[in-house]
Amino acid sequence: MDKPAFTPRVFSGIKPSGGLTLGNYLGAIKRFVDMQGGEFETIYCVVDMHAITVWQSPEDLRHATREVAAGYLASGIDPDRSILFNQSRVSGHAELGWLFNCVARVGWMNRMTQFKDKAGKNAENVSLGLYAYPSLMAADILLYHATHVPVGEDQKQHVELTRDIAAKFNHDYKVDFFPETVPVIEGPAMRVMNLRDGTKKMSKSGESDMERINMTDDADSIAKKFRKAKTDPEPLPEEMDGLDSRPEARNLVNIYAGLANMTADSVLAEYGGEGWGRFKPALAELAVERLAPISGEMKRLMDDPAEIDRIMEKGAEKAREIAQPILEKTFDIMGFVR
Repeated sequence: MDKPAFTPRVFSGIKPSGGLTLGNYLGAIKRFVDMQGGEFETIYCVVDMHAITVWQSPEDLRHATREVAAGYLASGIDPDRSILFNQSRVSGHAELGWLFNCVARVGWMNRMTQFKDKAGKNAENVSLGLYAYPSLMAADILLYHATHVPVGEDQKQHVELTRDIAAKFNHDYKVDFFPETVPVIEGPAMRVMNLRDGTKKMSKSGESDMERINMTDDADSIAKKFRKAKTDPEPLPEEMDGLDSRPEARNLVNIYAGLANMTADSVLAEYGGEGWGRFKPALAELAVERLAPISGEMKRLMDDPAEIDRIMEKGAEKAREIAQPILEKTFDIMGFVR
């Protein structure tokens, strides 16, 4: 039997916990913007239900949800070309998440490395949601029959789990209903690292604000952080192999490449042999040029939360139009009387 033809559709989301960083922009949001208007229908979400796997202050959650939406919009996500909403507005995410909890196997969950990293030695005391959230992530994706998911390397395992859940559902119920979603991992700055320690990922929760570029930073802060970013005494090499044991240097080159829409090799072709006295000011100038307008627009949007909420509700209405028939068909396939 021929496989069904699924609409080429992208789904991805960002969790509203803490603030947005340059890592969110280069690793996710910039790519989301680039995928608009191409061969895919694009659906982007603020995954607020994932945020509560660890306790959140209600006020902080409301603020962070709107801030992520503002980050999407300020970076160029167009609500007329993409669907933009927050996850909790579409109840199908939670409903399909429960159905998938009954499809996924405990052994699959036990292999999820992110749970082990986040729970650490405290695994007995974390929420059940933190353990099971990859199943909800699968529901986020498959509720829209998404065929492609742009993710960072650290989330690839969860998309593979999504494929396993889809395959088991299709096998168990003898249907070809859910697509085998493809993770999309590409680009020079997929994993943006800490400005003080190039072996650690740039994080919202790092100890020092100087470790990261926040998407809300103004031009002066952005320039200062890049000028003070940790480097080494050696000049830049002319080829990427020369950065193998130089994590901070590699990180700054990758950031430049991501902001300039260049390959890292092209950056080194231009700056190879140069010292940091030329490269860091050039990087700071580029970053201010690209990021300061986003920061300013985010501030403007956050001054009008009702407008952000209106945009997300309009997006949720569009999302429900796609999701509800898929959810109803899932219930039907599984034998529920509706």
